[in-house]
Amino acid sequence: MSLPDLFVSFSYSETEAWFIDSFEAWRKAKRLENFVLLGHSFGGYVAARYALKHPEHVQHLILVGSAGFTSETDEVHERITRLRSTWKGAILNHLWESNFTPQRVIRGIGRWGPDLVKRYTSARFGTYSVGTVLNEDESQLFSDYIYHTLAGKASGELCLKYIFAFGAFARSPLLASAADWKVPTSFIYGVDDWMDYRGAVNACKNIPVPTEILRVPQGGHFVFLDNASGFHSAVLYSCRRFLNIEKSEALLDGLQKVSSKVA
Repeated sequence: MSLPDLFVSFSYSETEAWFIDSFEAWRKAKRLENFVLLGHSFGGYVAARYALKHPEHVQHLILVGSAGFTSETDEVHERITRLRSTWKGAILNHLWESNFTPQRVIRGIGRWGPDLVKRYTSARFGTYSVGTVLNEDESQLFSDYIYHTLAGKASGELCLKYIFAFGAFARSPLLASAADWKVPTSFIYGVDDWMDYRGAVNACKNIPVPTEILRVPQGGHFVFLDNASGFHSAVLYSCRRFLNIEKSEALLDGLQKVSSKVA
């Protein structure tokens, strides 16, 4: 089944299954039995769902700024909920439900697309950066990468409305599956990440296996770009049981360890 066919009128569960089953097919093809799985943002949601369905193959789960731990009932999203009740919010919600994505905008404006993307990346990772500022060469390479990713043929973006409501509210929040967690998990967030780490805090209260939450200073949603060294330290610390790192606690220097639970 092709992506265009899949996302015409399929349900949430069928859309989610497409990602999970595709990843499982890839795992079998690569003959991987046990591995550490890391996912970022929407990829974190998919990684978590995969680990819930196939925990026997995941030694450790690392979720970076993961989507899916909040729902429309969460108080932290009151501002977005209020926006949705206005006429502007109603229009934005309609566009979301119509699969009108940022990628579609970039594809639609043709030759003006690269300049618009460059303006965004120069601002986000330059003027308004919360961490490391990209130099001119890095900024150009990154802009080119982002543009060609956005301007390519529509694929995974077409699933978003089926898994999330407008405002990045998960239609099936991972918080509701916390009690079914079977894989030890590390959560990593940039201190300035717009994904609220408190969703993970709430989830960890009900997750029955070891968990920990690390926050990286001078980092936003793209923490691996904003503070690469801090991000690397957080990932290495999360993998300490498998890498036999001596004095692994030293990796926490400069990081914020919000919580840790040993089953």
